[in-house]
Amino acid sequence: MRPWIVDDDLWAVIEPLLPPWPERSPGPKPVPDRLCLQGILYVLHQDIAWQLLPLELGFGSGQTCWRRLDRWQQAGVFDQLHRVLLSELNAAGELDWSRACVDGPRPREKGGAATGPSPVDRRKTGSKHHLICDGNGAPLKVVTTAANVNDVTQALALVDGIPPVAGRPGHPRRRPDAVLGDKAYDSRTVRRELRKRRIMPVISCKGTPNIKGLGKLRYVVEQTFALLHQCKRLAVRWERRLELHDAFVSLACGLICWRRLKKAHS
Repeated sequence: MRPWIVDDDLWAVIEPLLPPWPERSPGPKPVPDRLCLQGILYVLHQDIAWQLLPLELGFGSGQTCWRRLDRWQQAGVFDQLHRVLLSELNAAGELDWSRACVDGPRPREKGGAATGPSPVDRRKTGSKHHLICDGNGAPLKVVTTAANVNDVTQALALVDGIPPVAGRPGHPRRRPDAVLGDKAYDSRTVRRELRKRRIMPVISCKGTPNIKGLGKLRYVVEQTFALLHQCKRLAVRWERRLELHDAFVSLACGLICWRRLKKAHS
């Protein structure tokens, strides 16, 4: 199935999260939310300019879909969707809280907030995604920063940014048992702060061989990044407004969780 088509099961999850339209709104009748969502997903996967969204697809104009994206972002729809699907995964026993993995490769970018000179790409202006995922690769939190921000500075922001995930008896869970990172996260401060949070740091030290077997456990974070950047709009950032780019990121994270949930139930 084309990845921008929203099936009935996914729509049943998303529709209750959308803000209602006023009963007496001025102007013509708005394009249905489901069609606008499919237009947003088309742009996310195809990475085309909003004004080039084909009208023959029936999703409305690119400007209409952009406005709907902005409206839903302000209402927190995409973050809510990500949390709901994480809870569903947790209830199905598909989240591995025994460890979490962090990493931060850099996407190409055209400009806007949270950008800076890349230290590895001839100082071109760019952004970077920092990701933490569970032991099975489900994305828990993504932070967007300038490309010249060191990975180690975002380690605690990623851990603290994990939303409360329900779905199991007791309080919602927010902390993995351990955090796995490469040498870019080597820091006494990070290790100390993780231990304060009752999280075991498993981080390779600079100047020494990598921890044996660490790569076999951390491959899931590379796999999750590959899935995120299959959404071409995230591989090359075009949105100058950081909040709209982050809306796309949260939507992509939700879709990854949705595919994992469908696979678990199949």
